[in-house]
Amino acid sequence: MELFSPYGTVKSAKIINDHTTGRSRGFGFVEMPDDDAAKKAIADLHEAQYEGKVISVNEARPKTSNGYSNSGFNHSSNSYKPAKDKSW
Repeated sequence: MELFSPYGTVKSAKIINDHTTGRSRGFGFVEMPDDDAAKKAIADLHEAQYEGKVISVNEARPKTSNGYSNSGFNHSSNSYKPAKDKSW
């Protein structure tokens, strides 16, 4: 949350864990109620350095028919994509 909170209120932040191991799957979701604040966070944080890695910040997209989405934070590709709900 500390990465996004300078841009505005963070409604929720969730790191996704593996159901079997309980370890982080390497991605997560951030919800911000203010659409302008969320867009500013995306614009400023996309391809920024975070903990020594270049991250990718994008708006989350709905799951596809195979059950996966093109969203989240993935350590293997060093990306972070905040979730967006309809209340923004």
